[in-house]
Amino acid sequence: MAHAREISPLAGLKKMLPLLLFAIPIGLASGLLDAAFGEVLIVLSDLRTRYLFFLVPLLPIAGLLIIHLYQRLGKNSQKGMGLIFAAGHGGDISIPKRLIPLVIFATWLTHLCGGSAGREGVAVQIGGTIGHQLGKHNPAPRFRKNLLMTGMAAGFAGLFQTPIAATFFALEIFAPGKFEYSALLPALLAAFIASTTSHLLGLEKFTFLVQDTLPFNALVAFKLLVLALCFGFVGRAFAALLEHAKPYFAELIANPYHRIAVLGGILAIALLVLHRGRYAGLGTALISASFQGGNIQAYDWLLKLLFTVLTLAAGFQGGEVTPLFAIGATLGAALALLLGLPVAIGAALGFVSVFASGTNSLLCPIFIAAEVFGYQTLPLFVPLIAVAYAFTNGRSIYPQKLIAD
Repeated sequence: MAHAREISPLAGLKKMLPLLLFAIPIGLASGLLDAAFGEVLIVLSDLRTRYLFFLVPLLPIAGLLIIHLYQRLGKNSQKGMGLIFAAGHGGDISIPKRLIPLVIFATWLTHLCGGSAGREGVAVQIGGTIGHQLGKHNPAPRFRKNLLMTGMAAGFAGLFQTPIAATFFALEIFAPGKFEYSALLPALLAAFIASTTSHLLGLEKFTFLVQDTLPFNALVAFKLLVLALCFGFVGRAFAALLEHAKPYFAELIANPYHRIAVLGGILAIALLVLHRGRYAGLGTALISASFQGGNIQAYDWLLKLLFTVLTLAAGFQGGEVTPLFAIGATLGAALALLLGLPVAIGAALGFVSVFASGTNSLLCPIFIAAEVFGYQTLPLFVPLIAVAYAFTNGRSIYPQKLIAD
């Protein structure tokens, strides 16, 4: 009678140990680079605000320089997040080290001159590239993918300092509902190291403790359902517009230099005419206004959405997540005023729920809610996040990812 082979209790640890050892330098390097990138970005954003009417008109010129650098020096670096996803899905893909300085400089230039874009794309590409470089010579595809995901978690965590959310972002983003659990511990370790490193180096984390409460009754439940459906629709609309805008403008203006110059010029004029740069950059001023009782217009979320889609479709660099936070927070604040709900609760729910629907992720936004707004929010936030997530029907701002059956 054949006996089942006994598995040593130390076998799993031995298999995990190399990943955990690699997670340490990945976390340190990602946290260091995220801190440098983030601190400079803050300085450049302040400069843009101070010299708005001088710098924003330079947006088309900045765009031409970005295209020139990527075409002259970037090789396949211009694929950005697409390159990270291609490597993660097991293709014979090499992520060049030059991607890191290129995407950092291009994003700085985009924000200095007023482009409406995010920053998480840079952070995830930084971490992913570091993880890829450390693991690219290992013959095991799963090991290489796990290090790539570990780097993505570290990059996200170093920038936003939400290490648990960052871990699930990396695990969830390739194929929702289908996790690489072998990457969980190294990704978590690297995320905490990166978050701690960037914090110690002075990069600030956005937090807002939600202290308002809601009575539980049928009317409040109905209002919350309306909010969730609106958040789900807007997140999905953002992902759909972004997915279609990029090929549309690429076909309409085939030459990338002409495309970024024309669209950059339109953006520059519109950004200055419409509220004097209110929708330029990350959108952090809109987020702050949403939570601190500032002046929020009912259309802020829509204009921020359109400016971000146009910026990224033109070819400028950055990301989508912080604009998604701004879109969700302003939408939530406006709807809360309309429905008679506490504005802070509406803004916080929009912040995480539009992110959930835009990225087609569930666990990451739940932990963002916990790490940014406090764990006491979860009983209220989780159902709305789940509704917004279900509303997406698989659409995402990351079209390269595989949707699990």
